[in-house]
Amino acid sequence: PMTRYVIRRLLASIPVILGVITLVFILARVIPGDPCVAAYGEKATEEVCSAFEERYGLNDPIFPFIIKDDAGVHLTPDPSSIVDNQFVTYLGSLVQGDLGTSIRFGRPVTEILIERLPITVQLTVFALFFASIVGIILGLAAATRRNSPADVGTMVIANLGVSTPVFVLGLVLQIIFAVWLAGTVLALPPSGVLAPGTEVVPVYAAWGFPDYDGFLKPFLDFVSNMYIVNGIITLNWELFADATAHMILPAIAVGTIPLAIIARMTRSSLLEVLGLDFIRTARAKGLRERFVIIRHGMRNALLPVVTVIGLSVAGFLSGAILTETIFNLPGIGRTLFEAIQGRDYIVIQGVTIVVAIGYILVNLIVDVSYAFLDPRIRLG
Repeated sequence: PMTRYVIRRLLASIPVILGVITLVFILARVIPGDPCVAAYGEKATEEVCSAFEERYGLNDPIFPFIIKDDAGVHLTPDPSSIVDNQFVTYLGSLVQGDLGTSIRFGRPVTEILIERLPITVQLTVFALFFASIVGIILGLAAATRRNSPADVGTMVIANLGVSTPVFVLGLVLQIIFAVWLAGTVLALPPSGVLAPGTEVVPVYAAWGFPDYDGFLKPFLDFVSNMYIVNGIITLNWELFADATAHMILPAIAVGTIPLAIIARMTRSSLLEVLGLDFIRTARAKGLRERFVIIRHGMRNALLPVVTVIGLSVAGFLSGAILTETIFNLPGIGRTLFEAIQGRDYIVIQGVTIVVAIGYILVNLIVDVSYAFLDPRIRLG
């Protein structure tokens, strides 16, 4: 039953991904702005832009019967646009596994994703771990000490966390840990991914295959660019320590708001569960309070918390745009922002597809986890 459920969910996600691709494809092209002007600036003459549009196929209809020219975006009665348009051409490339070539960088989008997505993945994992662990602990402490100073203090911290913007918290963390605590054991790097001069060796090179060019190379390059994982696999502990230190402040900055939400949700959910009959029965049997709370209370209270944690991934990816800019991280959020500024449609579409697939997989993992947390739930 579980396997059938997962297969059904994956098949049902195909129309969702196709809808996201279609919507983003059209919106990216109908918004004001010209990629030729963004790329060439003052050198964007009529002749240059005409050749530019011809080279990237931007002079074709955007979608069947939808065209964009000097008069703006409007409908065209040309029946040939049903097949001969930018959207059909792009879908044909996607079917072949080609995400296209960036207009701004002149590089395949796949290469850009392999280079920059690992930074955002590391940031998301660190922030998710920080927000989940600390948030659940704070919520548990507040619920078990209801209306006590610990409860009030925890909720005050949670409210401050929710109300503090990422860019404000990021700058404050930089001042505290990179300026005020500079030269101490608590000092942390204020920006960047690695310290200058830190050696990074691809995983396959560390395994003795420096000239490896097999079908696994894109995956191994992706893993190699996750410097923390790279350091563990290659036993390069200097790389591991340096990459981890650079990721702490950005993870705290982007994870504080989800942390506060998780703490409040854990508190309210656990308080509701602790008032149910089966908890009173467990206490009446003489079970230790810690066992009652952890074994019976938390397991039932975690269902809505897990949902919030899954939805928080969206916050991490959206907050990564500001966080990566503040901390000078060349991740996917910053890449997406630069692509939007430069009207780089191909990169925008590639990033959107990857993010949409990530959301679907996270939601699937959350749904499957319900069956393990609560045996009464049957996904089949």
